[in-house]
Amino acid sequence: MSTGPHRVAVLVYDGVKLLDVAGPAEVFGEANLLGADYRIALVSTTGTDVTSSIGMRIAVDGSAVTQPDPDTFLIPGGDVYPKTPVTRELAETARDLAARAGRVASVCSGAFVLGATGLLDGRRATTHWKITGELAARHPKAHVEPDAIYVRDGTVYTSAGVTAGIDLALALVEEDHGSDISRQVARSLVVYLHRAGGQSQFSAPLQGPPARSPALRRVVDLVTADPAGSYSLAEMAGRLNVSTRHLTRLFREELGTTPARYVESIRFDIAKSLLDQGYTATQTASMAGFPSYESLRRVFARELSISPAAYQRRFATARREQAG
Repeated sequence: MSTGPHRVAVLVYDGVKLLDVAGPAEVFGEANLLGADYRIALVSTTGTDVTSSIGMRIAVDGSAVTQPDPDTFLIPGGDVYPKTPVTRELAETARDLAARAGRVASVCSGAFVLGATGLLDGRRATTHWKITGELAARHPKAHVEPDAIYVRDGTVYTSAGVTAGIDLALALVEEDHGSDISRQVARSLVVYLHRAGGQSQFSAPLQGPPARSPALRRVVDLVTADPAGSYSLAEMAGRLNVSTRHLTRLFREELGTTPARYVESIRFDIAKSLLDQGYTATQTASMAGFPSYESLRRVFARELSISPAAYQRRFATARREQAG
């Protein structure tokens, strides 16, 4: 567990996506309210302010060379990449910060900036699913994983689009301060706690139709923020002050499923990610909120026609083949 100040340098540039900057910054800021001490500095290549992809000005704290060595160096994405080549100036600035940092991370198309520095050569990496093919084509020495939320290879982290930067930041907070603080931050921000890196970019709540009613959206937020919590039909209905019959009808009409099956679908999604990360099936069942290993096994048998252990072996085999 980390103690003392932790310097985070965020390299911004014209065209940077504002949410790629603000999302991780909010995670670090929320962690500070719980006892962490992240010191965030926004830097640019020349020390001048930049304009985001939506036209908003972003004030910076100075140039990269004027900042002390960062513990974490973060490069957010932007619509400008991969539409245009990464400039030499930006790549050199990123290379300098990376060389001085304890760890390096990118959000979305920020991976193209890391690629331009050579940092992705021989490493596993990811980016937004729409541009993973382009990343692989531009940087053939990198092992691009097209459907991961974030990937860690040594001290280099890359993540998928937009909100995946929040998942990555939560993982960094957990690495620094443990799972309790990370869990509290996720709950406060009402996001997944936290989606493990190997999990698909297409999570269960995104694959189905969106909830329309405020009551149902609140249930969805609660479950996605803490999938291992207790969510019986009666408990969920009680939190919303509605009848169990009414809640069941809302789930059926808006999401095309039952409350229990919806909760199970999120837990199944989380379980796959935990197995991908190397947790045992028994550990996975507990962490993902399944009442027992047997209940986890039944869901895998129904959805994938294989056991959790077989799924884990298949994933590990695919990883070895890709790395080779």
